[in-house]
Amino acid sequence: MTKLPILMYHHVTVEAGKDLTISVEKLEKQFKHLAENGYKTYHLKELLQMKQLPKGKNIVITFDDGYVSQKELALPLLKKYKLKATFFVPLDFLGKTDSWNTSSLKIMTLEQLKSLDPKIVELGFHSYYHKKYTELSNAEIEADTRRCVEFVSENNLNFSPVLAYPYGKFPKEKTRNKIFKKLLSNNGIQYGLRIGNRINRFPFKKPFEIERIDVKGEFSLLKFRQKIRFGKLF
Repeated sequence: MTKLPILMYHHVTVEAGKDLTISVEKLEKQFKHLAENGYKTYHLKELLQMKQLPKGKNIVITFDDGYVSQKELALPLLKKYKLKATFFVPLDFLGKTDSWNTSSLKIMTLEQLKSLDPKIVELGFHSYYHKKYTELSNAEIEADTRRCVEFVSENNLNFSPVLAYPYGKFPKEKTRNKIFKKLLSNNGIQYGLRIGNRINRFPFKKPFEIERIDVKGEFSLLKFRQKIRFGKLF
């Protein structure tokens, strides 16, 4: 099995970054490091068709919440360094702001999503209403997931069958967890992503508990390099 770190980003800014916000300057240094050190990036839908990864350095880049800043600041860097990424989008918030967080950061519109180059950016689900699955009933999670699939179909969007859990939260109690995974699968979802901050092994043993590395705005390049090599640092 091959090591596969998956990076998780959020908002990008031209100013200094902290927590879930990263500066475009630091983002470029990280992307430059990946490109210069031979990392190969993948869309998650590509992994669905693969039984193993090639030898060498492999990585997946993801961005949550569908911020306009991702299109304006991250996308040019992805193009510059010939990298791919997955943008996870909470569909009820298109053209609005992130009311679950700052209530001021703009989310991309439907037209902006459609303008993204699919060779560079893969679109994935980030729920419809951006609520914690641990605070919803199974019926509410099912309805939310079904609405996501319907919205994408109604608006002729090209989404991969992959879902990043809002806040990284998902039901962990054994019986509920089993039902949760089944209802996602019944709605066509094939991968579910949490946080966890550990390095995955591919093929995934738990395709509905894929772990991601939470890249913080205050990370130095050294810490970034350590995280993509070792995952959670103690």
